[in-house]
Amino acid sequence: DMTALKPSSSLHFVSVSVGEDVTLECFYEHSAAVMFYWYKHTLGQKPQLLSKFYRHDKNGMLNGEFKTDPRFELEITSGKYNLKISHVQISDSATYYCISAYLYVYEFVEGTIIHVKDSGLNIQALVHQSASETIQPGGSVTLNCTVHTETCDGEHSVYWFKNSEESHLGLIYSHGDRNDQCERKPNTQTNTRVYNLPLTSLNLSHAGTYYCAVASCGHILFGNGTKLDFEHKGDSLVLVYFLSGVLTFTTILVAFLAYTAYSMYKTKSCQCTDSQARSAAASGPNEEV
Repeated sequence: DMTALKPSSSLHFVSVSVGEDVTLECFYEHSAAVMFYWYKHTLGQKPQLLSKFYRHDKNGMLNGEFKTDPRFELEITSGKYNLKISHVQISDSATYYCISAYLYVYEFVEGTIIHVKDSGLNIQALVHQSASETIQPGGSVTLNCTVHTETCDGEHSVYWFKNSEESHLGLIYSHGDRNDQCERKPNTQTNTRVYNLPLTSLNLSHAGTYYCAVASCGHILFGNGTKLDFEHKGDSLVLVYFLSGVLTFTTILVAFLAYTAYSMYKTKSCQCTDSQARSAAASGPNEEV
């Protein structure tokens, strides 16, 4: 039998600090599925089965190492299969998926990216937009992710995510172009590496907020995000001129058609009058006889 896998209908982003609690929601009330699972997917690693739940049972079951970790807890009520993580740690930074199963069809019901912040880390990732804030469709821009570290040792894995009104947060690129030169700022102990994401032939679908995620030494850090907006004044002006032209043309066309219809009606009316006059003239002498 073939196994079908449907994409997630939603992907959320949650940013929490070390030590906080977070609850991931999964609703199944209107689903025909009977089995549900929670998976944890850490960047660069294979997904881990975290728990499973049979909807006709009252309790779910944690799997593997999560069985012995009291921080992980299932909260199951009518129509809900939630996962609670208490006192989050840096290692909890990952994407968590709630998956349903029915007749060999597996569907990603919910997905949540958890970003755990730790102010004590030495590495910081900052994302900023290097191009002008006014971006026209068809143009280009390069988004920058600046990574500050205490040393130049070690390799960083870089991931770019995009979040917009049309679509939820999703991975669009991994390990972007990198400047191999690790530069130390003068009079500081900070070293800098710059990762670039070039975007060309921009259109409205590129609008949204772009996040840079840096994975290093077992930690994942997100930048604050770069919002990419478009300036539509030129397009709006062109649209106004176009619509004005269409309106003018339509008005002239309607007037012309009205005048043509009136002329045809008048001509036909005159023809009918002349025909009646000739008929009357022709029948007049015959009546006198």
